This record gives sequence, structure tokens and C-alpha cells, in this order.
Amino acid sequence: MHSHHPPKLVKKLNKIFIFIAIALGLVLGATSASASCGRVTIAEMNWASAEFMANLDKIILEEGYGCKVELIAGATMTSFASMDEKGEPDIAPELWANAVREPLYKAQGEGRLFVVNKTPIVGAGEGWWIPKYISEKHPELKTLQDIMKRPDLFPHPEDPSKGALHTCPSGWGCQLSTNNLFRAFKMEEAGWRLVDTGSAAGLDGSIAKAYERKEAWLGYYWAPTVVLGKYPMTPVDFGVPYNDQNWNSCIVKSEDECQNPQPSSWTKSEVNTVVTANFKNSSSDAMQYIQARKIPLDQLGDILKWMDANQATGEDAAYEFLSRYGSLWSSWISSDAAAKVKRKL
Repeated sequence: MHSHHPPKLVKKLNKIFIFIAIALGLVLGATSASASCGRVTIAEMNWASAEFMANLDKIILEEGYGCKVELIAGATMTSFASMDEKGEPDIAPELWANAVREPLYKAQGEGRLFVVNKTPIVGAGEGWWIPKYISEKHPELKTLQDIMKRPDLFPHPEDPSKGALHTCPSGWGCQLSTNNLFRAFKMEEAGWRLVDTGSAAGLDGSIAKAYERKEAWLGYYWAPTVVLGKYPMTPVDFGVPYNDQNWNSCIVKSEDECQNPQPSSWTKSEVNTVVTANFKNSSSDAMQYIQARKIPLDQLGDILKWMDANQATGEDAAYEFLSRYGSLWSSWISSDAAAKVKRKL
């Protein structure tokens, strides 16, 4: 005689079987996804934001996608050359492409390397800046031309009747560009003088001092950096288009090689995430993350400031970022991958 289960129990068992089937599916899905990722190498370049980016990618790719990640120490030129010639490392998270523009075009054209994320850091760049409290207090200072009319607001430390433009230490490329733009915009005639800050510490110190006293400051800097994380600055709009021809043939050269500098905006900084053909072709899930991750300058500035204050490593900073900005990074990856990363925090 058939013992038949009451209908409620059948429903319950069916639910359990369905649940087990789903769970198995998830497990199998997860293992096949991780198997497809395999070993990945990432360039860990030798400045704070790049160390942080490399470690962030490592944690998300390992925890979220089951990759086996190795970080390879490097710098812009060395990491790029190794990727181009040997196909290793697979990923350069923060490549400042201005320094390698020609060879990067060539490598892309020949299918060796690919720019898969044009702006991993939203708002990165270099140029001239003024403190945010000055741009808020003086909304009329919209362009360099507006600023040039107010040397009295930016007094020179040695001659307060003149305005001061802080330039870079000698040996830095930005010293040539800044000094040539100073001449191109005829700033001396408008009552301005250059301040040679002497060293990286001198340049940083001049910003810190202005901030402590809530004074105006005008000069060269770049972002993302600890300094601009600590001291919010507004980039100066040069009020004219970028002049490519004059920039490359004159502005970036020594004064003797630049007899006739023309006004120009600062050249646009290109910070890219670059990957090898091998990585691009082999790991689709991991690639989607690399393409999607975009970090706004404010959040990155906060993390760099935290790194500096805590003498933290790139790995520490990556975990700090993951715990602080969950809604930001979970928007770059699948909810499944995000849940796995969260389990690790």
C-alpha cells in the first residue's frame, strides 16, 4: 500500500530540493568563474595612490572573482616597458600616459596593450591651483586673466606690492612649463613675480602655510596627492584653449629653446588603466570590474590623507577604502562578487 506524503510536506521537500539545486548551481558557478580568472599580475607603482589602487584591485579580484593575484613593484617607465616587451604585469592600474604616449599608441595599434579604463581616477590632473576658500570667497576669479588683475590678493613674500606665482623645484618638468607660461601670459608686466620653492618640501610647505593663515596662494601642483587631499584646491582655468603645437615645441623646453611662448591651457593629464592582450582576452568578469572602477578625486584624497596620517601601506588603505565607501565600489561589481568581498572585511 502506498503511503502518500501530505501535500504540505511535498511542497516543503520540493522547496528544499530547489534550494539545494540553486545552492549547487551557485557553488559550481563560482568555481567555474574563479577557474576562468587564474593568475593575474598587477603593477604596484611607487607612489601612494598607485600603491593603493594596485592593492584595491588585488583584494577585489581575489575575493570577488577568485583570481590569484601577484603585485609587481614598478614605476611608470619600467612597468610600461615590461608590459610592452614581456606581456607582464597584466594590469597597470594608474598609468600617467603623457610620459609614454607614443609607445602606448604603437602597442595598442599592434594589439599588445589596451587602455580599458580612460579615467580610473575622476579629476586627476596637474596645473595651477588656488585654495578652495579663495575661490569660494572670490567667485569672480573664474580664469587666470581674472586672477592676474588681482596681484594684491596674492602678495609676494619678498615684495608684497607684486603678486606671487609658486613654481616647481628645478629639475622638474613643471618648472619649465610654469616659467614659460608665466612669460606667455605676460604676468611680469601685470605685476607678478615667480617664487622658486626650492624643493618638494618647500612647495608643500608654502601651501600648508597659506592654509594655516587662510591666505591666497597661486602655483603648480597635481592631484591625486596627499597635499591636495589635506588642502582642497581649485584648478585654475587658463581662459584659453590648449595650444598643442606651442606646448610641445616651446612650453615644455628650456627658456633658450622657447623664445616665443604662446598662451595655452595646461596639457590634459591622461591617467589610464592599461592591460595586456592576454588579460583582456582571458578574464571577462575581472575585465568588467577593471573597466567599471572609477574613483572620484575627493574619496581618493581622503584615503591618501588617511594613509599619510597613519603611515599606512597600500594594502591598509585598500581595506580602509572598502570599509568606508561600500556603495561606491559595490556599484562596480556584481552583487555576488560584492557579497564575497564584504565577507572578507
